[in-house]
Amino acid sequence: MPKHGPRTIAEAEVARREQQPPPACWLCARPLGRRTEWHHPVPKARGGRQTVPVHPICHRTLHATFTNAELARIGDDPPQLRTDARIARFVAWVADKPTDFHAATRQSHAVRLRD
Repeated sequence: MPKHGPRTIAEAEVARREQQPPPACWLCARPLGRRTEWHHPVPKARGGRQTVPVHPICHRTLHATFTNAELARIGDDPPQLRTDARIARFVAWVADKPTDFHAATRQSHAVRLRD
């Protein structure tokens, strides 16, 4: 007799996960790897509560590029973040990297002065 569907809750969960595409990074839209960090689009210090999954390198790039005040103004709008030349250049550079790729991230001089 052919099996028509999962018999247990665990089997149903495995089947559901296999049908879904892997979650994607909020900033670069690449699939997430083993290491995932959670970013507050509106920083907690500015009242943000929502979190989104990002690669560690994407998370560090966001905070190295923008101050908390700038991130609060932009909010939950990745397309607007990507219009910034620095972020657009980063997203283009990281696009072909493996999901768990990591490299040192340097904070911009302007961000250090504004903080």
